[in-house]
Amino acid sequence: MTEDVQNYSTETPAEAEVEAPRPVVSVPGAAVGRRKQAIARARLNPGSGAFTVNGRPLEEYFPNKLHQQLITDPFTLLGLSGSYDVIARINGGGPSGQAGALRLAIARALNEIDRDNNRPALKKAGFLTRDARVIERKKAGLKKARKASQFSKR
Repeated sequence: MTEDVQNYSTETPAEAEVEAPRPVVSVPGAAVGRRKQAIARARLNPGSGAFTVNGRPLEEYFPNKLHQQLITDPFTLLGLSGSYDVIARINGGGPSGQAGALRLAIARALNEIDRDNNRPALKKAGFLTRDARVIERKKAGLKKARKASQFSKR
């Protein structure tokens, strides 16, 4: 009777191995991403993986390696590094906000290009969610948004 013992699973072996084949990356895409005060417009064209941000290469515009990694994360996640040329226009905000805005724009463009294959992975990684945190406005009677002068009871 020990010979009849099998490992049962909810998937049949054929279902587990079958995955949608990756289509040829020959479709361009474009999207807008926002973060803090920064707005990024990204165009993705099939190519060699060159990044152009406001007419300058990525390494020159974002010298910080962390920002470069943040921007290229959607390509790394999907295994599409070097498949698309990115042309981006960014205005407003600082380096961190601009990098976040560009990552969102790239993720949205990749989602637009191939929803069936790209969306689940991008959604699970949280790349399609806009980070809505912005600077809180200054309140009347306070020094900053929440900073008040010291309170004295007597």
